[in-house]
Amino acid sequence: MKANRVTLITLGVSDPKRSRAYYEALGWVIEEDLGQTLFFDMNGMKFGCFHLEGLAKETGRTVEDLKTGAMTLAQNFNSDDEVDAMFARAVAAGASPVTQPFKTDWGGYSSYVADPDGHLWEFAHNPFWALDDEGRIA
Repeated sequence: MKANRVTLITLGVSDPKRSRAYYEALGWVIEEDLGQTLFFDMNGMKFGCFHLEGLAKETGRTVEDLKTGAMTLAQNFNSDDEVDAMFARAVAAGASPVTQPFKTDWGGYSSYVADPDGHLWEFAHNPFWALDDEGRIA
């Protein structure tokens, strides 16, 4: 079995209904809503939102401990204009703008928002990574 892969990304959230509304406003399609846990299909992977208290119980960590991970999630796009459009769409859906779209030092174009629970998302155009028709790095 291939080791370098991810099959599920799950975010701890304070309000699953709010998270569902936010991600649906970005164009994500819900696959399963179990009340305290949501799943979106990602072409062979899953993206989940799990109520923080339930995630704390399942992992044996406190809610406060779960909020200490530093990471970002990212979506790459084919152009600077697509980055601008997704940044605006996310802010309109309830994200907090963190970094307005900007030209990067490495030759790309990037922006950051925080979703309603503070999870950082990067929307970027990397001219060195071509995307296929499904939006995957080719």
